[in-house]
Amino acid sequence: MAYSLRLIEDRLAAGAAAPPPRAPRVLYARTGALLDGLGPEPVPAVGPADLVARAGPEGAVLYRVELVRQPPPAAGGRVLLEHPIDLTGGAGWLMRCDRVDFDPGGIAPPHRHRGGGIRCLLRGRLEVTVAEGAPRTVEPGDAWFESGREPVFAVAAPEGETSFIRFSIQPVAIRGRSSILYVDPADAGRGRPRRYTVYVDEPIAL
Repeated sequence: MAYSLRLIEDRLAAGAAAPPPRAPRVLYARTGALLDGLGPEPVPAVGPADLVARAGPEGAVLYRVELVRQPPPAAGGRVLLEHPIDLTGGAGWLMRCDRVDFDPGGIAPPHRHRGGGIRCLLRGRLEVTVAEGAPRTVEPGDAWFESGREPVFAVAAPEGETSFIRFSIQPVAIRGRSSILYVDPADAGRGRPRRYTVYVDEPIAL
């Protein structure tokens, strides 16, 4: 079965409900507040098992990431990026949503991941080099896909902090653990001027 991972932007008025789930998905409030139906406090992300989500009193701009079978159904919002993702050979999968924060000038040494996913820059500026390709400078709102197989090298802008949100499909066996694999294993023990905030790390049913 062929799958795609896609990033959709939804703009919701105050109190409006997010589109109902049709596939494993994560919602992330890019601006405004997101309520998950379980209490009055806003949450930064709603995981794939949640059925109710709505915008707070100021409305919200949501990033909605869905894992859909090909050919995918209609998005119902503005598709920012859609990319096929290979889920063959796995013994179970989870959907992860986390944020990566770089200090000014922070570097992510060449690395891979155990699964593929979409990234979207929230603030700052990041230069990303995938495999032997040319460096690409990404700005806030830009999205890109990483398969997890090709090595990636990233350098944050020297002025201010840089952050991106990451939506990925990982083997369920690494739930609660990092997915990163360094090209040079020695890089794992070196200082890394980056921080990670995990919002969702939940098993999914395909």
